[in-house]
Amino acid sequence: MPLYRRKPFPILEKPDDLKPEELVFQVRFTKEIFRDYREYLKRINLYRQRVWTCKSTGKSNLTYEEALVSEKQANEKVQQFPKELMEPVLRNVQFSMLPLKDLVITISAKLQERLLEGTEIYGRKNNRIYPCKIVKVIEEEVEKTQYHVAWLDKDKKVTENAVVSGEDLIKKKLPFSRDVLKSFIRESTVRSVPWVLHDKLAVKYGISTNLPEELRIKLSPKRKLPKKDKEENNGEHKRKKPNDDAKPENIEPIKYPIDDLLVKAAADDPVFTPRPPPNPEFNVPMECVGDLLMVWDFCSSYSKFLNLSPFSLDDFENAICHKDNSNILLIVESHSALLRLLIKDDGDYFIALQKKKRKLKISLVTWTDYLCDFLELISNDELSTHIPTIKRGHYSLLDIQAKINIFIELVAQVMATDIMREKLDEYIEERHELASKKRGEAIEENKKRREKKELAKAALNAKEHNDSVGNNSKDQNGNVAKKPEKTSPTLKKHISENSGKKQEKTSEKDVKKSKVDTDPTTASIKVSNGKGSKKLTDVEKKETNDIANIEQRKEFLEREIEKRYIRTNPLGKDRDYNRYWFFRKDWRIFVESCDHKQWGYYATKTELDSLMGSLNEKGERERALKKLLEKRYKKISSEMQKKSKEAHMIQMEEEAALRRSSRVRAAPRDNPARAFLKERGKGKKKRHPHRQHKMKYLILSTELSTLTLQPTKSCTPITGKIDGR
Repeated sequence: MPLYRRKPFPILEKPDDLKPEELVFQVRFTKEIFRDYREYLKRINLYRQRVWTCKSTGKSNLTYEEALVSEKQANEKVQQFPKELMEPVLRNVQFSMLPLKDLVITISAKLQERLLEGTEIYGRKNNRIYPCKIVKVIEEEVEKTQYHVAWLDKDKKVTENAVVSGEDLIKKKLPFSRDVLKSFIRESTVRSVPWVLHDKLAVKYGISTNLPEELRIKLSPKRKLPKKDKEENNGEHKRKKPNDDAKPENIEPIKYPIDDLLVKAAADDPVFTPRPPPNPEFNVPMECVGDLLMVWDFCSSYSKFLNLSPFSLDDFENAICHKDNSNILLIVESHSALLRLLIKDDGDYFIALQKKKRKLKISLVTWTDYLCDFLELISNDELSTHIPTIKRGHYSLLDIQAKINIFIELVAQVMATDIMREKLDEYIEERHELASKKRGEAIEENKKRREKKELAKAALNAKEHNDSVGNNSKDQNGNVAKKPEKTSPTLKKHISENSGKKQEKTSEKDVKKSKVDTDPTTASIKVSNGKGSKKLTDVEKKETNDIANIEQRKEFLEREIEKRYIRTNPLGKDRDYNRYWFFRKDWRIFVESCDHKQWGYYATKTELDSLMGSLNEKGERERALKKLLEKRYKKISSEMQKKSKEAHMIQMEEEAALRRSSRVRAAPRDNPARAFLKERGKGKKKRHPHRQHKMKYLILSTELSTLTLQPTKSCTPITGKIDGR
């Protein structure tokens, strides 16, 4: 069952005295029954809050229903866990003190390094790869392990036996992901510090349930309170417990935010703007929009890691829908980048290519062959029907849904590779380091600000104290000394003749001057009467520079965190549970319906302002959505305005071209809707100096390969095709 704030939550039992004709309220997904409608609403609101955690996967910030669905999916995956690996995994789990993440990494590494008896894999013999089966594990040394294997033929019959080292065996990746292993560990244990298995599982696999002596010493029992103190604490607790009979009869005011569906219009509500309908115009069918966005977001976000030139969503959508040419560079490069990563992973796809003796180099001419090999490997009946069409060179004639499904399979396989997982783990660690650095700098900044306020306050108090002491100072006889008054010019002349009085006057001025100069409050507000009276003082300049440096540092850390992309999460939901998405490489806000069947988008600043003005902050979902939109408003609105100006300029140029006289001959403008057909990577000549020439050469070679040459009397007939190289 889902956990409430990471603790078990009891479900109410069915009332015993329930009558068949009695009207009650039942929670749909827990089958709880309530007689009081207010209690029913209170429990429903609790289930809709994002305070629940999936017990199997550990995912938090979920509603109760989402946690139930997550647990169901995780249990289905756990049931597919290999039975032969259960015992070694459970033995490593029992009484382990490692955190779950470290425990999963340790167990995966052990299973990857040590092969079990009866495992069928591939091994190297005479510089070739053959299938084999492990008969026995020979442990001679700790670091080096040898295996007694039986070589198999095509019919899986034993041809000969041999002893090989672990380096000669091509180890497969584990048949499960780390998330499945985490779910299996959570389902198999009753506690986590240390990890303790269920008694039935421990007895079934013969695993000891006695706590080791080392852990027994570490996990010493907590000190118990004396009986007297315990009774006193219980008495205090009982005295502090409120009396149910003393509740006021007045209804308490509603504390917002609450569930959006329970929010009602009130007199103090602001004027909400009508919410504009999202634009539903896409080139692909509506049922393909979600998958298209997922594939494009992955390829564009990890373009640098895939060595793929970035491209816009519009270009990708137009390329998918194009049916005139099968060798569109955007499509070819996208497929090739994903396939190259699968080859680099040395997994099943790499082994399949070695069996077919293919060169590990994908080009514009051969990319369809490698794609067909991939479709044959995954054994998807629906996608396998398209292999003949692709082999004949008619990829563009495939249905749009089929093209996107092929991309989805490729992305799923790439996400499961060890290379991709290592990259994601690296990004996660770097994001944690940057986030901790950002928090540390914020704490240090707040500390300096508090110290500065305290110093200013202390200086102000000292100044007030000095003023009061100076005004009320007494002489030796106990009389209060009067404050010195301004002297007249004649008095100054008389004082100048008296040298002793003059020295006393100058010393008194020096003391006052030094007192003013050392006072931080007066130094910050002092303004000179000379030519530079309008300029900032050195202290103010330094403060301004410090604030600018802090803001630049914050922006730098935020950019660095954003570069370590993990996945795109929705901005939030509205009151009707429609999801709102914003992707880093696009300027639009996409809207997904609650049933995941309809999509739309907002593309202008006016639509964005209307959307934000229509959100009611009294509701939990719309309050969170508006908060995130306000946080990213500056970035999103600036991108929308930029794209709107570009579209307006293109429209103005097209209208000017139509009004141009027919006598003026000018080169036709490029149609922006066909930008995906252009040569890619022209703006990055430093990175790819020969790419443009190479692509043109490959296209030329494919055209020449279809030509047939007619022999003449003066030359020898040429047979075969011209090699493109």
